Amino acid sequence: MRRIKLVNAFNRILLGLSIVALISGSSAARAADAAFTQFITSLLWPEAQAAGVSRATFDAQTRGLEPDYKLPDLILPGRPATGAPSQAEFVQVPADYLKEASIARLAEEGQRLMAKYRDALSGIEARFGVPGTVVLAIWGRETDFGRYTLPYDGLRVLATQAYVGRRKDQYRNEFILALKMIGDGEVTRKDLLSSWAGATGLTQFLPSEFYQHAVDFDGDGRKDIWHSVPDALASAAEQLVNKGWQPGVRWAYEVQAPASADCTSGVPEVTKPIGEWLREGFVPVRGQKLSAAEQAQPASLLQPEGIYGPAFLTTKNYFVIKEYNFSDLYVLFVGHLSDRMLSPQPFATPWSASTQLRTADVEAMQRQLTRLGLYKDKLDGKAGMLTRAALGAYQKSKGLKVDCWPSETVLRSMNAAR
Repeated sequence: MRRIKLVNAFNRILLGLSIVALISGSSAARAADAAFTQFITSLLWPEAQAAGVSRATFDAQTRGLEPDYKLPDLILPGRPATGAPSQAEFVQVPADYLKEASIARLAEEGQRLMAKYRDALSGIEARFGVPGTVVLAIWGRETDFGRYTLPYDGLRVLATQAYVGRRKDQYRNEFILALKMIGDGEVTRKDLLSSWAGATGLTQFLPSEFYQHAVDFDGDGRKDIWHSVPDALASAAEQLVNKGWQPGVRWAYEVQAPASADCTSGVPEVTKPIGEWLREGFVPVRGQKLSAAEQAQPASLLQPEGIYGPAFLTTKNYFVIKEYNFSDLYVLFVGHLSDRMLSPQPFATPWSASTQLRTADVEAMQRQLTRLGLYKDKLDGKAGMLTRAALGAYQKSKGLKVDCWPSETVLRSMNAAR
């Protein structure tokens, strides 16, 4: 308890120095940097030492290290609170995120890469049970098959997030593991480029994910997710396996929903064998015939645009991919891209011309739904599965059209009720 109080007091001192720096000029800025340096050397060194980081590595990598206050998702005194950047997965409507031109371009490139890395992909599927097209699609989505260069100094990002980020405890651990990666010879500081959130490599792993899932698949003695495509793709497959991937099971089936379908049942908790969904009137698109084994698979209903646009029966593997990035649109992109590498067919049902309300409006809806006892998840302004189902329940209760979509009509109804 005494140690916790001392740490909290020390953090308050550091925060005070930061406040001075943000309000005053260059001399105060130097004071803030001194506070940051003190935070790294006094608080994080013992934890790094306990994790096996040598003093030489720690000193070499933290010498001259400065925080980057331009990063998003920080809590900075004297500045308005800012959240994470508006990731396309969470603020775009499906028609914009799942653009046919983008999917087609990546699918064509993916087919070329399937041929180039045929042996590695066959080996990955044999060893992990994850189709090569799925890990290729993750690579395509994460870094455009390596064409996108991650823009940040990963160590600086992790140190800043550990110092003034919204998830300090998580990033303290990630920062220390990044130092360990460098000290262990897994990566050089120059190659440790990252996203604003500290994910690194061709398939974007946090340091903790590297130590949990990275694989040396090409047999050169290194787990090189930065330069070795086989290592990066095998590591993505290992992460999916560790999260529960089931070999031989598709990620989802596109279906036509019957007019009687209840969109409020589109939540992970409502799971039935696919055959039962079919008996209720859901029809696989393009006359696809499902085997008895496929019909026995449990699945949940997904309607990303409520009653508009395509509908899907999602298997366990859908939710495994979702743990890579917690977004329905991300999984749809990866799953559909993996399919498109084998077949040129787009979604059978086109996406509608739906519009997306502002994040603040969706969050206001979530607050109202929470007050009404219809919603019990995060207030994040994102129209995910649980939010859409709760909106449908609200529409039922108010005699509105039940479409499970955050529209201006529903917003006006909630505002009037308040």
